[in-house]
Amino acid sequence: MAIRLGDEAPDFTAETTDGTINFHEWLGDSWGVLFSHPKDFTPVCTTELGYTAKLKPEFEKRNVKAIGLSVDPIDSHNGWLKDIEETQGTAVNFPVIADESRAVSNLYDMIHPNADETFTVRSVFIIGPDKKVKLTLTYPASTGRNFDEILRVIDSLQLTADYSVATPVNWKDGDDCIIVPTVSDEEANEKFPAGFTKVKPYLRTTPQPNKDKTESKTA
Repeated sequence: MAIRLGDEAPDFTAETTDGTINFHEWLGDSWGVLFSHPKDFTPVCTTELGYTAKLKPEFEKRNVKAIGLSVDPIDSHNGWLKDIEETQGTAVNFPVIADESRAVSNLYDMIHPNADETFTVRSVFIIGPDKKVKLTLTYPASTGRNFDEILRVIDSLQLTADYSVATPVNWKDGDDCIIVPTVSDEEANEKFPAGFTKVKPYLRTTPQPNKDKTESKTA
């Protein structure tokens, strides 16, 4: 069954390279990024896991935990992690689920038979502290994921979780935001002391509300 935005992320207990975890308990009050890999010792995945490990300080700043998944067993994972450290110049510093039974892969609909009957596609799930799915992405096995984009999305999701704003095309942290249509002009004046620009009645921009005015990129 496909997982949709707003669904509760299915809970599970699994063996990982950091020991046995209960997923919801492990997440606690953090945001989470769960991402799958077709199998161990594959070249694209090796670069992805290494880059994700290097992003740990960025994830920690955002209260985010990363967790990977591959359908191979723990012994295989441990051997692969040594290769990742050797080739990518960093040790993997987050758990990788050993999903040999495909239990988690099937729970999250990560195996797409028309792509491959055995291995997982490159799925990404961003999960909020409320355990709800905030974003899903699916890449083919041949295309490495853009984890800088995943960080950008997390910045947007966390911003919109705290303020009545959306983020426009190609938005980056510090750029102006869009006031959501459900907020009236009168409410916007109260919510956004930096003011706003009315381009159209339905399109109003405001400096990013969680930034100091000197930090925001305002027109």
